[in-house]
Amino acid sequence: MADILFSNVRILDGSGEQPYEGAVLIQGNRIKRVERDSETTGDGSMAVIDGAGATLMPGMVEAHTHLSWNDQPTLEAIALLPPEEHTLFTAQMAKRYIDMGFTSCVGAAAAKPRLDVVIRNAINSGQIPGPRYLANGQEIATRGGLGDTSPPHLEFPELSFGYVVSGPEEIRAAVRRFIKYGVDLIKLNLSGEEIAGVAAEETPMTDEEVAVAVEEAKRRGKRVCAHARSSESVRMCIRHGIEIIYHASYADEQTLDMLAAAKDKHFVAPGLAWLVRTSEDAAGFGISPDSPLGLQYARERDIAIETMAKMHRRGIRVLPGGDYGFAWIPHGQNARDLEYFVNLVGMSPMEAVLSATKLGGAIMGRPEELGQIREGYLADIILVDGDPLADIRILQDRERILAVMKDGTFHRAPDVAADERSLRWAV
Repeated sequence: MADILFSNVRILDGSGEQPYEGAVLIQGNRIKRVERDSETTGDGSMAVIDGAGATLMPGMVEAHTHLSWNDQPTLEAIALLPPEEHTLFTAQMAKRYIDMGFTSCVGAAAAKPRLDVVIRNAINSGQIPGPRYLANGQEIATRGGLGDTSPPHLEFPELSFGYVVSGPEEIRAAVRRFIKYGVDLIKLNLSGEEIAGVAAEETPMTDEEVAVAVEEAKRRGKRVCAHARSSESVRMCIRHGIEIIYHASYADEQTLDMLAAAKDKHFVAPGLAWLVRTSEDAAGFGISPDSPLGLQYARERDIAIETMAKMHRRGIRVLPGGDYGFAWIPHGQNARDLEYFVNLVGMSPMEAVLSATKLGGAIMGRPEELGQIREGYLADIILVDGDPLADIRILQDRERILAVMKDGTFHRAPDVAADERSLRWAV
């Protein structure tokens, strides 16, 4: 493959430095050279992309991905989609994410035990397009907790939304099962969730169960993430070394202090879009803003916004992502999290971009080669029509994302008109 030169671009490199004019040379799957204030036009040995002043930035990372949530309104509807159709849908969502400029995703649980693993493997082998993907299993749930969707008078664990366990030995067996399937991550549901009929501030899983799960996962070199809305569940994550914390809405001051003291060991992906959209935009699906459930989510929304602002001020790593894939919060709108970070949490546009790029490389476990435009880094890059620092919302618009490159190969390539040296969209 010929080398690729992006010339005449505005480089937003993901380091935190202000954008600068320049050129970027891709050789193989790596960034070979970054030139400032360069008017390099290349030579006959390379393909030249004249960016016409567009912004070149690292591909974004979604930190809390459910590729197999099938844009339905209930947990049951997600769980009961037949496996054949479910696999096809999940593959389509993998393409949608990379289409939208998300070149890496952290799987936060699959609707069926092996769905994430199958999709990750298909992406890696080139069978289907998609982002770099860390595969998860089903979320591991306690009986009667979030994820146990079996009817009260019947026990059909295999039809449940989550993988239902009770007690340390059952949770050990679940972790071992998912490791056998080939997951990268283990997901625990430590707290409740209002839409599931389990209060978000409840913490159904015990310390003993969590300790066994984490021990078993780490024994096999697997990372652990957790659904943790309650303050106690966040403390569990800190006590047991659970690296990736999802939600953390109700973390109190003492918990925030504990998290700040261990901030280099944890990532938080709050999923603010879920709270905002469920409290404001789900009336067509039975959750009106003035209903008991709508009011409960509005309460959590307001508390979570304040909590995330406190985390951000303490230097805790807060990343975008969470629970896209329901009817009122469909896949593909994930960059809304960045808008909420700016408008609600108080991040600057630059900080919001870094949360999805530099911090994204870190949560993927590859901080030295993902999430920045730097020499030697992997060539996961997007070309954007406009300036995300002037309007963070343009990252939500597929038409403004002019090109997507992953691992040095175009997923969506720009079309350059040689006579005009201008950039046009190409499918």
